[in-house]
Amino acid sequence: MNEQHKFFLYARKSTDVEDKQVLSIEAQITELRAFAKQNNLNVVEEFVEKQSAKIPGRPIFGEMLKRIEHGETDGILAWHPDRLARNSVDGGQIIYLVDCGRIAALKFPQFWFEPTPQGKFMLNIAFGQSKYYVDSLSENTKRGLRQKVRRGEYPSVAPIGYINDVRTKSIVVDRKKAKIIKAVFEFYAKGNARLEDVSDFLAQRGIFSRGGKRIHKTRATFILSNPFYTGLFKYGGELHEGKYEPIICFCSGKPNQNTRHTNEAPATSGRLFRARY
Repeated sequence: MNEQHKFFLYARKSTDVEDKQVLSIEAQITELRAFAKQNNLNVVEEFVEKQSAKIPGRPIFGEMLKRIEHGETDGILAWHPDRLARNSVDGGQIIYLVDCGRIAALKFPQFWFEPTPQGKFMLNIAFGQSKYYVDSLSENTKRGLRQKVRRGEYPSVAPIGYINDVRTKSIVVDRKKAKIIKAVFEFYAKGNARLEDVSDFLAQRGIFSRGGKRIHKTRATFILSNPFYTGLFKYGGELHEGKYEPIICFCSGKPNQNTRHTNEAPATSGRLFRARY
């Protein structure tokens, strides 16, 4: 019966967390070729995609389904249903193509399927489980980030003047660049410097964007108004007290503790801060 069907082989793996434990693409292809040979499946073409299936819009997957709709094949061979879909739109497309007879066979080494009411029900469950896994992983990740924030740990890339220490998983002061950040605050606080002058000041001291370009004046504004340098960071629209060493301190001492968890950033003014480096 398998010889009556033509199959597209589809292998997918992304670099996202949800695919961390999944077989590599090379391993999937090796296993699927062996499975096809063992079960006499007629594979006419192989599709490989390195992209997450959390949201619709995978170009290679879309092209494969389009060619199935045009009648080139009527079967798909994949490692598991979660390789085909982790979202309701893509899963729904597969189910619809089965319903209208465009897909007559789906083969998985790790999952049973037949185009029967029971088979479609089980496939729906498999797609639902795949989406539930992604949704749960996303919520668990957000919960973990919120917990980090409560501990005063900044859950993102540190700004210029700091380094993300991968060994300790903390943020530490970049002693060399911190001195330049200190200097640019003092330079601007004198009151007669423009943002273009700030950009020049940073460029002359070797401070550029992550892409190696000159700091734009909008970026310069962000640096000068960023509360991170005073020991506070923004997350979720609120200010939180950071568990890292500030570069800039208020002249009156520590910032008022009432500023924690508020939407107001401290002002950047020469009368309000002093540099620590």
